[in-house]
Amino acid sequence: MNKVVELTKSQKDEDKLLIAKTLDKIKLVEARNRFENTDFLDLSQKYLLEDILNKRKVSNYKFFGGFEQAERTILFLFPDTYSNDKIFGQVMSVIRITLPKELWKTFEHGTYLGALMKLGVKREKVGDILVRDDGADIVILSSIEKFVLNNLTGLKRFHKSKVESLDISEIKYVEKPKQVFKINVPSMRLDAIVGELAKVSRNDANTYIEQERIFVNFKQELRNSIQIEEGTIITIRGKGRFTIAKILGETRSNRINLGIEKW
Repeated sequence: MNKVVELTKSQKDEDKLLIAKTLDKIKLVEARNRFENTDFLDLSQKYLLEDILNKRKVSNYKFFGGFEQAERTILFLFPDTYSNDKIFGQVMSVIRITLPKELWKTFEHGTYLGALMKLGVKREKVGDILVRDDGADIVILSSIEKFVLNNLTGLKRFHKSKVESLDISEIKYVEKPKQVFKINVPSMRLDAIVGELAKVSRNDANTYIEQERIFVNFKQELRNSIQIEEGTIITIRGKGRFTIAKILGETRSNRINLGIEKW
């Protein structure tokens, strides 16, 4: 398939760059008979590249983020006759932060991510951040491991914390229960549902869509009037990810009751 044709299918410059880099890595795998990998990808980027890989009939690859349930993953590309799970530990590692007891339950996901950004770490170098009451496990590229270890405790919020580097196999993952609730919408249009999920007006919901904050089944969506079906996953940046678990029927006023699951 022509590389230029593939690139024109993506409107955003950063997506075009990601596709171009990935196509180059595919060539390197074939030419040098060794594995290649990307930085960490969000779900939208993952599905974008998966589409490209399927169209090019590339079969020996894996998306992995340190544990099977990871949201942010790295694309590993292997030669046709080669794969080795041990390479995952060469590419990524875990930074474990253990907070002093007086700070337990005080830090959220954004606290840890904000600290890394303050150090100048780029988002694509960081995978999932698994928050616990007493701290967090942060998946990172091994290439920035020493930098993070040497600098994280220099930040005021972590200067009393224990910060250590661990093998990716030692990550602590505890699945959090989903929140289950109901909403009531005038129609199955995207903007109507986003407004109820985010608890904002229809105008504000459309602003979220225009600001490229809305993803439907992990793909960015800019059309506010598309009809949403049962089972659809809607991600609202800054608000969370929601599944339209069940269409429960209509009210007497012709509004629609929906069962929602939120991560």
